Amino acid sequence: MIARSLISFLLALGAIGPACAAAFDCARPYTLALHEHGLLYSADTDSGIDKDVTDELIRRSGCKVTVSLLPRARIWQLIESGALDFSLSGISNAERERYAGFAWYFSNKYYLLVRKDSGVQNLAAFEGNERLQLGTIRSFRYSESANRLVDRLQAANRLNQSSGLAPLYKTLMLNHIQGMIIEPFDFPALEAKAIRDSTSIVEFNDPSVPHGLIMSKRSLAPAEQAQWRALIDGMRRDGSMRRIFDKYFKPELAASMLDFQPPL
Repeated sequence: MIARSLISFLLALGAIGPACAAAFDCARPYTLALHEHGLLYSADTDSGIDKDVTDELIRRSGCKVTVSLLPRARIWQLIESGALDFSLSGISNAERERYAGFAWYFSNKYYLLVRKDSGVQNLAAFEGNERLQLGTIRSFRYSESANRLVDRLQAANRLNQSSGLAPLYKTLMLNHIQGMIIEPFDFPALEAKAIRDSTSIVEFNDPSVPHGLIMSKRSLAPAEQAQWRALIDGMRRDGSMRRIFDKYFKPELAASMLDFQPPL
């Protein structure tokens, strides 16, 4: 009993690694949901950053984890109810802190992708033109300035919400919306000639926003959350997380996303 308590304590501190995966309580299978979003996960190829992180979580913990694919809005509902244990690449806010814990592993900025024919050169110009519609993914939150823009445009009935990223690009190209919020995981789609030739990027002047493993407080006790948080911290510390991000981004961008100070 003492030995098991010591292992759990050391795991929480990140002092020992995957060799002690038996310290995880794998008496029940866990559940984890991915969401389809650019480089984070593609159902067509069954690949992406979140898929790679999931595979490593399973390998290091030694636990059975049932993985599914769900819309982001549904994921947050299930995390809150306790019907889902985990998801990935989530960001926090005051409401989510009530029912979810987080294990941070990267941070990124957000950008406003606008149609060139909208004539928009800055955020104020987009918000000030009542004819322009903004597209977002249902239940997504962003950086502080981006969230303010979303909330104000929603109140003005200028928000077009979608279940995913691909439909937003289609509505943007059809000129049903004139702008959408993107992040680095969405950059490959911008290489398509039609999108590249028709759009430009406006930056939000916000700091990077931390993203992490989402853990349901209803289904996972604080001690369990600490173990999974220590596992993520171990992946950051031993270079495993960097190797995953290097598969999808140029080294300098991967480094910038992983070099951040996690929230307390």
